[in-house]
Order: sequence, then C-alpha cells, then structure tokens
Amino acid sequence: MIRRDFSERDIHMALDGELPPDERVTYEAWLEANPEMKARSARFTADREALRAALAGVLDEAVPVRLRKVVLGETPVKAEAPRSRWWLGAAAAVLLAAGGFGGYVAGIDGIGQEDQAEDRLAEQAIAAHVIYAAEKRHAVEVPASDKDHLQTWLSNRVGLKLVAPDLTANGFQLIGGRLLPAGESKAAMLLYEDDKGERISLFVTAESAENATGTYASAQAGPQAIYWLDKGYGCAVVGSLPREQLAVVAKSAYGQLLAGLAS
Repeated sequence: MIRRDFSERDIHMALDGELPPDERVTYEAWLEANPEMKARSARFTADREALRAALAGVLDEAVPVRLRKVVLGETPVKAEAPRSRWWLGAAAAVLLAAGGFGGYVAGIDGIGQEDQAEDRLAEQAIAAHVIYAAEKRHAVEVPASDKDHLQTWLSNRVGLKLVAPDLTANGFQLIGGRLLPAGESKAAMLLYEDDKGERISLFVTAESAENATGTYASAQAGPQAIYWLDKGYGCAVVGSLPREQLAVVAKSAYGQLLAGLAS
C-alpha cells in the first residue's frame, strides 16, 4: 500500500479520476482522518456538479482552441483589455466543468483560488460540527453546568474573552463546549440544542486578520455556516436549520460574542 502525505492537489486529482488506483484506499483513509479536507472535498464535488448543471448545454461542445491557449498560458492576454480577466475566468470555468484539465486550471492567475480565510474558517467549523453535533455522550469536554469554568478555560486557551451567548430566546440551550485545533491556532466550539434535539454550534478563533461576512455550505444537503471575520477574530455559527432561522440565531450569537469581547 502506498503511504505518503496527501494535499488539496490530491483532492482535485481524485475528483478528476487522476489519482493512481493503488493510492485510493490510503487517500480515503486520509480524508476520514482529516475532517477539514473531507469537507473541502465535498464542497469541490458540489461546485463541480453545479458547474456541470449550469453548463449542461455546452459541455459536449468542443472548447475553442483560442480559449484553451489563453487558459494554458500559450496566448498572451492584452493588459489593456478590461474584459480579458473575465474571458480567462469563463474559459477556465468551461474547462473545469468539462473535467478535462483538473481543478487547478481555474487557479491560473489567481482565479478560483479556494484558500481564502473565510473558506478555511467555515470549513473547519462545519467539519467540527459534523463530528461532534452527532455525538451523544462525548459531544463536549466541559458541560454547561460548569459554564464559568468553560468560559474561562476557552478564553485562556483561544486568547479571547469568550462569553457563551444565551440563545434561550431562540429556543436553544447551551450543552457545553470543547477546544479544537484551527490550522496553527486554536478554536473554541460551543454546542447548543433545542427541545427537538436539533443542534447548532459556534466556532470561534482568534487567528483572523481579515474582515468578511457570509454564508457557506460545504455540500448541498449538509449543514451551513454563517461566519464573520472581524476585529482579530473569526466566528461561524453552524447548523442545518433553514437559512432564515439560522441567520436570526447567528445575529443574536454574534451580538453577544462581540459584546463579550469588548467588555
């Protein structure tokens, strides 16, 4: 059996059918051992299917030679043409959807890069939620019954003054929390549950230096994250609620987290 370290490049190779067959078993085991990469693979798969659906009418058409040369860098793109980057992106998208040139074709000249801070935050948060929200007995390390210790412990480990939001008005009770890795840093995860057993989680890290907000889903049928990157921290609220309901809960949680950080 082949044993080596895998990377995001191998995810693209696997999706394009280019991963050597003798590495497939080890690759699948690597995905299972790396929830963040597994979530990223799911997102790439969903993106590919969305592209295929959007371009279904042209997938069987031959890609024009001129566009192939532009994407592959064989034809210079005139800097003075303001729409050149648009055409480069369009050509890359068509080639990606066709599946003939691999996921990295769309990364030429910075187009389609997936390694943005908000993507990493959302993927980490969703991966953690998928693993621990399903746990019955070991979902958290410190229970809500020891809330003061939970807040102090996570605050000290993450490097933020963390206050667990009170979401009872939204129908959710705090179960507890745990400490998680987040790249080269640490993250706090707080888990909540309603009276129907539906769970949501808050994922907070202090490593962010960017400003962004948005909604992210790693797969069409999976949980989604509403996230913020602001004031030196990152926060994502994750759940499988309808988007409008999750947004209301996230707004409440965000306001309380921000007030806690500022206090």
